[in-house]
Amino acid sequence: MSHTVAVSGASGYAGGEVLRLLIAHPEVEIGAITAHSNAGERLGALQPHLHALADRVLSETTAEVLSGHDVVFLALPHGASGALAAELESRSPGTLVIDAGADHRLESAQAWEQFYGSPHAGTWPYGLPELPGQRRQLEGASRIAVPGCYPTTCLLALAPGFTAGLLEAQDVVIVAATGTSGAGKSLKPHLLGSEVMGSMSPYGVGGGHRHTPEIEQGLSQAAGEPVTVSFTPTLAPMPRGILATATARIKPGVDAGRVRSAWEQAYAAEAFVHVLPEGQWPSTQSVLGSNHVVMQLAVDAHAGRVIVSAALDNLTKGTAGGAIQSMNLALGLAEQTGLNQQGTAP
Repeated sequence: MSHTVAVSGASGYAGGEVLRLLIAHPEVEIGAITAHSNAGERLGALQPHLHALADRVLSETTAEVLSGHDVVFLALPHGASGALAAELESRSPGTLVIDAGADHRLESAQAWEQFYGSPHAGTWPYGLPELPGQRRQLEGASRIAVPGCYPTTCLLALAPGFTAGLLEAQDVVIVAATGTSGAGKSLKPHLLGSEVMGSMSPYGVGGGHRHTPEIEQGLSQAAGEPVTVSFTPTLAPMPRGILATATARIKPGVDAGRVRSAWEQAYAAEAFVHVLPEGQWPSTQSVLGSNHVVMQLAVDAHAGRVIVSAALDNLTKGTAGGAIQSMNLALGLAEQTGLNQQGTAP
């Protein structure tokens, strides 16, 4: 039986990517497609790559338009999902709501208010199935919070070591590069081609990036104790993709073979997360347009640290692909349904 799906924020990068994947999903029928400032526009004028939906006209993003569907994706700016989700709860209580924004990711209301500056909307099951125990939380769920693209990369990179009790909870350092689509589709001077081409730059330095508490939350859950993270994002001259290099101190007495074994065992049965053969390092191009994650690790015996480099597509596995993977689990579908795309290269 086909499930009816509505997508809000369809004129943006995240909403467009959700639609791109849903078009190829055999178990869904795409219903309402909505936007805010672009309501009334033809989708093909804003998302010209979505040929199958090019003649659809964007509706206003309201609970009335979105209600009545089996699934609603909220691909809205941070802070905009909470009120709409609450209204959908009363109008359409049987609908599965999947929030691709940040509103329902954090467990700490204090952290939300500190980093986002608005009242906390609550906490929903976290849509990263590869974390220990998380699939059970998503199976049959009616509300799902899609992780941020950076946290998806960083949590998958380091969670196996913390889950296995091999890593120290302090002095975790992560530096990650992302493409410009991670900042959304709104025009910003620092994202102009003339500013970005041939240049890299850091931002959110000094613990100020909004994904920091989300990364710490996930790693703390894996470790069973509070984990402190120093996270530095950088902007790379590419449209999409993330390459994160994460390091943590290895506990005394843990040998290198045990470290690698923890990662290989954690992801041996995963369809979308791949620990590469020794000597092969990840690249963003290899996962472009796919729901796959590739990673490699090394032990720096001199510094007593593990170094993990992981790559994914920030719009696919980092947002829309992870959302649809979680939707599949919630609806009782095979987890890989509609997500068999391989990377594109060159």
